[in-house]
Amino acid sequence: MVRLSRAETQERNRAKVLAAARDEFARRGFREAKVDVIAERAELTRGAVYSNFPGKRALYFAVLADLAERAPRPAAPPPHPSASDTLAAFARAWVARLPLATDSDSDEARLARDLLPEILADEHTRRPFAQLMRVNAILLGLALERLRPGRRLVRVAETALTTLYGASQLAAAAPGFGEPFHVVTACAALLDLDLADEWPSTPPIVSQARRTDEPWHPPTATNLLTGEPVRPGDGVVTVLGLHRAAAFEEAVRTGADVTAVLVTSDPGELAPLARLAVADLRGCLDQAIAPPTRPRLRIICDAGGALAAATGVTAVSDATETAVRVEGGRIVMRAEGFGACHAAAVGPGPDRSSGG
Repeated sequence: MVRLSRAETQERNRAKVLAAARDEFARRGFREAKVDVIAERAELTRGAVYSNFPGKRALYFAVLADLAERAPRPAAPPPHPSASDTLAAFARAWVARLPLATDSDSDEARLARDLLPEILADEHTRRPFAQLMRVNAILLGLALERLRPGRRLVRVAETALTTLYGASQLAAAAPGFGEPFHVVTACAALLDLDLADEWPSTPPIVSQARRTDEPWHPPTATNLLTGEPVRPGDGVVTVLGLHRAAAFEEAVRTGADVTAVLVTSDPGELAPLARLAVADLRGCLDQAIAPPTRPRLRIICDAGGALAAATGVTAVSDATETAVRVEGGRIVMRAEGFGACHAAAVGPGPDRSSGG
């Protein structure tokens, strides 16, 4: 019999806990689920469960994130879609996941319906989730802009996501209410609205970038937008706490090649929430638009802080905002604080100290 290493044992136990928790949450719902029952199902102790997950809510988020990330990838969407076709396909993929009136009490329906109530119940989760929704709106908006250039479409994406999340809540609270096809039609029509969505040439607050020359040896990480491993190269790398997660758009709007690294002071609970939010979006986006058409952008959840450390950020919080620019495999620009993403992308202004 092959003896497992400590790391292999931990990974096996974690997988057993996730599988047992999925069954318990699906059968009872989040609030009625019992950690003792999860431990018994996993053939582990209660302490072993808590050694892998800091609490029941963290375990719940991890179960949902794992399911979203492991969902089967759909067939490639049709080539050369219009922006309205893409938004309609995105909405169609979203509403296809909603429970019908006939299965509103199924295991799958019970599994996810406590997510938003749990997020709303605590400022600790509500504030990061608000930023993650902005991240998703930016990602969807950028994809639409590739198909309809010349306009910022993030507000259209925000409105579409508001409509779709509302449909999700009503599907849970009032099964059978409304016609899903009308939701799809309404989302596609949003592209015809003028939502006065203008991006300023310079953000209202911009940090001072400084030139530097530092080594760049990033670890390989998972790009949440593709589920594939990536090792960030040249471009702008933003390290953002979950209270500032959407700030990477400041670098994107300069035309830079951007890697957004999300960090948090509570990786046990908030890292799986971040993974879940982006994976949910990716699942619908995969059915609406082919990856080559999407913006050149990577989103990484850096739960362990290894990628942040490679940028020189060794202590992270949910308010972290640091950005570096990498050229030729070295860090050549650094900025911290509000506006750091824009500052690192464009660099410091001309040096006029010598009258030049």
